[in-house]
Amino acid sequence: MSTAAAVVVYGATGHTGRFVVAELRRRGLAVIVSGRDAARLEALAAERRHAWGEVTVRAAGLDDADALDRALAGAAAVVNCAGPFALTAGPLVEAALRAGIPYVDVAAEIEANAAMFADYAEAARKAELPVVPAMAFYGGLGDLLATAAMGEAGEWSAADEVHVAYGLSGWHPTPGTRVAGEVSHQRRAGRRVRFADGELQYHDDKPSEQDWLFPEPLGRRAVVAGFTMADVVTVPSHVAVPEVVTYMTVEAARDLAGEDTPAPVSVDALGRSDQTFVVDVLVRADGVERRATARGRDIYAITAPLAVEAVQRILDGRTRTTGVASAGAMFDAADFLRALDPYLSVQLPR
Repeated sequence: MSTAAAVVVYGATGHTGRFVVAELRRRGLAVIVSGRDAARLEALAAERRHAWGEVTVRAAGLDDADALDRALAGAAAVVNCAGPFALTAGPLVEAALRAGIPYVDVAAEIEANAAMFADYAEAARKAELPVVPAMAFYGGLGDLLATAAMGEAGEWSAADEVHVAYGLSGWHPTPGTRVAGEVSHQRRAGRRVRFADGELQYHDDKPSEQDWLFPEPLGRRAVVAGFTMADVVTVPSHVAVPEVVTYMTVEAARDLAGEDTPAPVSVDALGRSDQTFVVDVLVRADGVERRATARGRDIYAITAPLAVEAVQRILDGRTRTTGVASAGAMFDAADFLRALDPYLSVQLPR
């Protein structure tokens, strides 16, 4: 098949990577599947041929710049779905910059996302290329909701605080999630992280529980306060805000911590699990509060339309900036969220 204007999916054999390839193909975009294991890539392409049609296979190791260059040659964009992103993001964004193509990743790792803004902002700006980290359930969705809540055309240019509450029915982590979590734990030497006083802070404070009143039908639920996710990087990257706090339902936090919690199991034709979620965002400024909420199913599956919608808008020129930028800064947040119907049900301030 022709690879003109094809999108490279690196980490295509992973759980999220497969969802991303399927969404790209559903939208009629040509795909190059890539990753470190050629045999697994070939087997995946053969196994999914009936669903995906023909996809091109280009294996490339992260320590082989020439191979990465060949994998991205002639492509329109690259989506990095391979964690831990602390190891993969640098080599792949550098390859994208060499190839002169946009880069999108689905990283939920706080430090990997912070490093993307710190290490590649100047190079991406000079190249005039969009680089969008954390274009996923964690980091991207909360940022879009917070941005949409602040209003069109910068109605609110700053906020006093942003709160992102994750109402998950449960969390069956993939093997990739577990590995990424271990890498992050090691990088922090076991410490926890928060965004307060306008900066990321590492600390040893014990987590606390409180109630969060989610919109019905979820209602009041116990959550772990300060269960910090990538929103503490994405939101402050473009919103002047001194405090961003994220919360996780207690049941989901316990699932993630449980060593015996199984990986997600497909229960429908799209490959989604039966997990449901509500992401509830509160933004406060000058005594005024605004709320934006999204509901959907399967935190890994929903990452695919988030990432692919971002790629589609980049290729169509529907962006607000170039360089390294989060979802809320790169796109029209409210329009982006509404475009995700029927995958996502969204309620925004009027």
